[in-house]
Amino acid sequence: MKKIYGSAAEALDGLLHDGMFIAAGGFGLCGIPELLLAAIKDAGTKDLTFASNNAGVDDFGIGILLQTRQVKKMISSYVGENAEFMRQYLSGELELEFNPQGTLAERMRAGGCGIPGFYTKTGVGTVIAEGKEHKEFNDQTYILERGIVADLSIVKAWKADETGNLIFRKTARNFNPPAAMCGKVCVVEVEEIVPTGSLEPDHIHLPGIYVHRIIQGEHEKRIEQRTTRKREDA
Repeated sequence: MKKIYGSAAEALDGLLHDGMFIAAGGFGLCGIPELLLAAIKDAGTKDLTFASNNAGVDDFGIGILLQTRQVKKMISSYVGENAEFMRQYLSGELELEFNPQGTLAERMRAGGCGIPGFYTKTGVGTVIAEGKEHKEFNDQTYILERGIVADLSIVKAWKADETGNLIFRKTARNFNPPAAMCGKVCVVEVEEIVPTGSLEPDHIHLPGIYVHRIIQGEHEKRIEQRTTRKREDA
């Protein structure tokens, strides 16, 4: 099975359609599948629902799709760095389903493992629990959360081999592996593709069975919040 493609547009060919549900990796601006998001923007696919920890910033990540009004709904944890997101949400142009970060990650992982739902204490007694089934275990209240199964997963990894085994770097590992697992089709962009057999098996974070298409590309290294101080001798 051919998994390596020449560009993001080629890797997404035949997969995109209006109204689809996409799971995207990334944590803040770390590990964002920026090349694939740009290709979705260029394709003009609209009425999209995204499951992603955050929505990037105004000109990067999912933020570029918010600017072009291609996103209908976000299932997210943290959206505080995106002014256009805030404007669209407050004006009623964008649907939003808030999830605690751990719950969102587990919903993705559960969907990828064939688990339709699970109970958690996180969110009990808050707006997160509204409309959800409640159940008692050992005199403690839990709420039912549903596993996520997306039409498409787009993720960013550090290295892949030719069969799709993946290695992530640092914070990029937070959401990319569960996002990759929960898509019916998973497309990955990486910084480097290495020959099959060259990755140490114990170092692989996600096995290639989850990965359908891979591209290699150049990526921008952004800093979300830059904090500096004056030099003492200045």
